[in-house]
Amino acid sequence: MISSPFQTAVLSRRDHVIISSCLVLLTALAWTYLVHLDHQMSAAMKHDRMMADMGMTMDMPWNAADVFFTFAMWAVMMVGMMTASAAPVMLLFAGMHRGRGAQRAPHAVIAFSAGYLFVWTAFSAGAALAQWALHQAAMLSPAMTSSSTQLSGAILIAAGVYQLTPFKGACLTHCRSPLGFLMSHWREGAAGALRMGIGHGTYCLGCCWALMCVLFVVGVMNLVWVAAMTIFVLAEKIGPAGALVARVAGVAMIACGALVWTASL
Repeated sequence: MISSPFQTAVLSRRDHVIISSCLVLLTALAWTYLVHLDHQMSAAMKHDRMMADMGMTMDMPWNAADVFFTFAMWAVMMVGMMTASAAPVMLLFAGMHRGRGAQRAPHAVIAFSAGYLFVWTAFSAGAALAQWALHQAAMLSPAMTSSSTQLSGAILIAAGVYQLTPFKGACLTHCRSPLGFLMSHWREGAAGALRMGIGHGTYCLGCCWALMCVLFVVGVMNLVWVAAMTIFVLAEKIGPAGALVARVAGVAMIACGALVWTASL
């Protein structure tokens, strides 16, 4: 029987430690920044409330810097939320890379990770523009939640419905079992690893983008909800009953969205 070059994919202990440590450090740095930013925003909100109590309002339109820093916030938040759930496929990729005779698995993982994070960075740009549009339309509270109950209900219902769609199911299946994708889309070299990372990241985006939109309902920088959604994404992607968790959550979001919607009538 002819052996596949992927069958000998064994990651050395050294490479496993290096890659895992880098992913943990990246996640820790992202969450440290988010906590720091949360403290800054809390202080700013207290200042704004004091000014409002004095009859002075400071609701200024956004400029380019505001949009950029909002984009940076989303990008860092996506790193903090998605890196842990992407760790298994990054380690799998590194093992397959080593199994093909390569000696520099961590370097290939950097390229693969860059491609994966590029996709979520692009999503962050779109999310920042959406947040800017909501701010301009006066539909976003100072706590960065939707100030329209109808919009909140619509987001929850749409996200819940998406959780039940075949497209969501297909993307989740890929994220839970990426071996087939890696074998059928394998590319050599750093450029190939980058392309594969983009491809896997696209599936990941297809799996989770609607969940990220729910942050506009519960609070873009509500770190309790951000942490809860991070755990939920992990349960979906690496938990033993991820598909069932996704469907149950979808039904729950539809029910909550319907309640929020009817409360606005």
